[in-house]
Amino acid sequence: MNSDGAMLDAHVHLWDLGRRAQEWIPAGSPIRRDFGAGDLRAALAGTPVGAVILVQVINDAGETADFLEHARDVDLIAGVVGWADLASPRFPDELAALASSGWLLGLRHQALAEADPARWLADPRVDRSLAALAEAGLPFDLMIRPAHFRAALVAARRHPTLRFVLDHLGKPPIAAGELEPWASGLRELAGEPNVACKLSGVQSIAAPEWTYADLAPYLDTALDAFGPSRLIFGSDWPVSQQAASYGQVCQVAQTAVAALSPAEQAAVLGGNARALYSTGSPADVGRAVQSGSGTDRCHEEVRHIS
Repeated sequence: MNSDGAMLDAHVHLWDLGRRAQEWIPAGSPIRRDFGAGDLRAALAGTPVGAVILVQVINDAGETADFLEHARDVDLIAGVVGWADLASPRFPDELAALASSGWLLGLRHQALAEADPARWLADPRVDRSLAALAEAGLPFDLMIRPAHFRAALVAARRHPTLRFVLDHLGKPPIAAGELEPWASGLRELAGEPNVACKLSGVQSIAAPEWTYADLAPYLDTALDAFGPSRLIFGSDWPVSQQAASYGQVCQVAQTAVAALSPAEQAAVLGGNARALYSTGSPADVGRAVQSGSGTDRCHEEVRHIS
C-alpha cells in the first residue's frame, strides 16, 4: 500500500452527489461535483503521498458504510475516520459494528453542523460515548472553531485516555491575519498530552491570493505548540482544491517542517498519523501505546502572489 517513508495524507474526502446531496457545498462551487477514487488517484499522481485516510464529510451512517467499502476496495485508502451518532444510546453497538469491518481508524462528528457545538461536546450522552470510544482505543477528530476550544479542552481533560485530533488547526482566521485569541487557545489545548493537531485545510481558510508568508505564522504556532510528535499532515482534498493544487498543499507542509530533523519531518508527514490511527506496522502501534497515545492513554512550487 505504501512504505513507511512515504507521506500519508490523513485527511481526504470523497462524495457522490447522486447518493448524498452535500448541501453544504454552494451552488456553482467548483467542488460541487462527484469526487471518486479515480479523482483521488489522479490528484496524488506525481506527489510523495503513498496513502490516505478517508474522513467523514457529513453526519450520516450511510456515508461511513460507503467509505468502509471504499477502504476495502481502493489500495490508496489506509482506513476511515467515520461517523456514528454519539448521542445515541446504541452507540457502543454501532461502534462495534463499524470496527468489525477492520477499516475503521477513528470517528469524527461535524460539530459545526450543530446549533451549539460547545453544548454538543458537553452533552452527557456524547460524554458517555467518548468514554466508550476511549475504551475501544479509537481517536476522535475535533471539527471545531476557536470559539469551541474551551469545550474541547474540558472534554480532553475528562477523557485523558482518548486521543483527540484537532482538524485544520482549529480553523484560525488566516484570511483576516489574526493570531489571537486562536494562538492562546491552541497552546492551551496543546498542553493536554492526548490532543494532536492536523496541518490541514489552511489554504481554504486563507485569502484567495495567499502566499506561504500568510500561512507561516499559523503553521509555526502549531509546530511550536504541539511539537513534531503531535502534528499530522492532511490535505483536506478536494475542499483544498478550491485554493491550491494537491502538489502545492504537499509543498506547504514540507516547507513548514523543513527546519526539523529528517526523522521529525517523516513523523509529521506520515509517521504520526500511522501511529495515532494505527495504520502502520506493529512497531508503529507499539510506539504509540508506549508514548501514551494508544489505548492506554508535492512537487509543485508554493504560490507566491503579491
